[in-house]
Amino acid sequence: MTPTQIFENALDRARQRGPVSRLGLAVSGGSDSMAMLVLATAWAKAQGVTLHAATVDHGLRPEAAQEAAWVKERCTVLGVRHGTLTWTQAPIGNVQNGARTARYQLLASWARKLNLDAVAVAHTSDDQAETFVMRLARGSGVDGLSAMRTDWDALGTRWLRPLLTVGRDDLRGVLEANGQGWIDDPSNDDTRFERVRVRKAMAGLAELGLDRDRLVNTAGRMSDARAALTQAALAAADTCADVALGEVVIDHASYAALPTETRHRLLSAAIRFVASAVYRPRYDALKEAEAQVLDGQRRTLSGCTLELKTGQLIVGRELNALRDAVVSPGGIWDGRWCVTGPETAQVRVLGQAISDCADWRDVGQSRTRLMTTPAVFQGDRLLAAPAAGFAREGVQIYAPGKADFRKAILSH
Repeated sequence: MTPTQIFENALDRARQRGPVSRLGLAVSGGSDSMAMLVLATAWAKAQGVTLHAATVDHGLRPEAAQEAAWVKERCTVLGVRHGTLTWTQAPIGNVQNGARTARYQLLASWARKLNLDAVAVAHTSDDQAETFVMRLARGSGVDGLSAMRTDWDALGTRWLRPLLTVGRDDLRGVLEANGQGWIDDPSNDDTRFERVRVRKAMAGLAELGLDRDRLVNTAGRMSDARAALTQAALAAADTCADVALGEVVIDHASYAALPTETRHRLLSAAIRFVASAVYRPRYDALKEAEAQVLDGQRRTLSGCTLELKTGQLIVGRELNALRDAVVSPGGIWDGRWCVTGPETAQVRVLGQAISDCADWRDVGQSRTRLMTTPAVFQGDRLLAAPAAGFAREGVQIYAPGKADFRKAILSH
């Protein structure tokens, strides 16, 4: 099939799962995303779909702002609304991982503001093969080696990968046929980055019979195994896990009796759910943290706290990870919560302001758990903290529950 047919079929399947009448496109200016822009524009016109495109400026290269402006110009010519999303925080640690996380968070926030049905990203079969090799080198298990999902939910947003079975060269053919250019990111040739080194090694792997299509097919078979294991984790969650004020609480005895794979899958899902993370923690880090927690230690991992208390394994939100989580009332806070309130107020983490909640002990929840819940502030003054028993007229809280956790397990 041609890239056009593959794209159209992918969107047809997506519309069977839910509406796609307002579609967002993540467009960096590279050949993959520019080809998606071209294909989506033609499809949207035929289907009466509204398109919005966004470019994320990570601020890591001086050319980034100019490239975002170039994409905006191309979108204007095609009649597609465009927005530039700027990452203002300095990267810490692994720059590529930090940029990737920020990119999804910025796109999710943009999608919610525009009330988009889904956001499409332009991963290709080449990306799929490269990711498989990278994860194989890290010793990943079934999940890490499984194919990327083509339709999933994360950060309160639906995501699509309509070009996952199309090769990069075929997409460049689409651009050349339409007289459309693209931007070559110089970092794609920087061998300091793992993906670049893997990309350069692909020709050698192909000579051994490990070409792109073979790797992609193997990833697909791993996906079948992942689906079966996911059902086992879901069954375990139904019998031994619950959600309390956003934290996942797992019965220790039942958890300990589970097969190792199911335990780790359940714990990983709990961490992703509590942290509203797109990606699960590295397996070695997860395994180490679990061993320490079951030995009675308290650990932090991926923005979560893990501890064993009164026969329960508790996965909670790390307070420090919430310092910069600020939204207006009615917005999605920390990816999972919604609190209403006065328009001029802010929703922030309760934190030490719990001292202003005289009745927090009557709620029947621990102080540390309540401190990580959202509250409504006017400047530095606490107006309401519904989860901590400090009510106020017009302020309501919508907390993530067990059904949301089950959905998170299935959507990864």
